[in-house]
Amino acid sequence: MKCIDKGFVIWFTGLPGSGKTTIAKGVLERLKGMGYRVEFLDGDWVRRTINPDAGFAKEQRRIHLLRVAWISRLLARNGVIVVCSFVSPYRDVRAEIRRIVEEEGLKFIEVFTKCSLEECIRRDPKGLYKKALRGEIKHFTGISDPYEEPENPDIVVDTEYDPIEVNVEKVINKLKELKLIE
Repeated sequence: MKCIDKGFVIWFTGLPGSGKTTIAKGVLERLKGMGYRVEFLDGDWVRRTINPDAGFAKEQRRIHLLRVAWISRLLARNGVIVVCSFVSPYRDVRAEIRRIVEEEGLKFIEVFTKCSLEECIRRDPKGLYKKALRGEIKHFTGISDPYEEPENPDIVVDTEYDPIEVNVEKVINKLKELKLIE
């Protein structure tokens, strides 16, 4: 197991169905295979376990995501690489998350999983877009609520056109370039 004094946070953001979790899990497995201590925090898991009462209105999302930011910070300051996969649709909230992590002197890497809304609707792995389009789900990002694309993400992975392995490698290479991993 490779021990590092300070971990860091890799934050995947994008529309529902854009491939955040798929790419994040690929990065997680690569980092584990390289011997790093890594934790994975995913929106579905956090809502099911740590924060089951979290809603989807903007302020509820903000509170939910800031809790995740504090958990990520705690893990990272103890030498863990934290891989997070959350829609996190609002720029101002993502900026708050970054600030929480970076004020501890930790690195925050924002990864934007770029994928058109049309492709996300076509994929619809959980059938949520169909429900949202029928008006059965309120505050659904991309349909009834906005997704604000990052203006300056650290990494952009194009999940609509590039294969999973290419996107995973892109993230790993950036981490090496930043000298966060060997």
